[in-house]
Amino acid sequence: MRVAPPGTATVPADPDCVALAEIELCGELIIAASAADGERLSADRIDEVLRVATERAASAQDA
Repeated sequence: MRVAPPGTATVPADPDCVALAEIELCGELIIAASAADGERLSADRIDEVLRVATERAASAQDA
């Protein structure tokens, strides 16, 4: 699964930018998990936080 960092259409080639994007996504997951009612986030909620649907839609339009 490929996930674009927030605010970008593609993953930057610079390893530092990639690492920063991964850290930001982990932070988003931590925030979502701390706000969740249950013990775990659902797969749908994780996809929402990681913007998977947005990336899939963008990929489908490019194809």
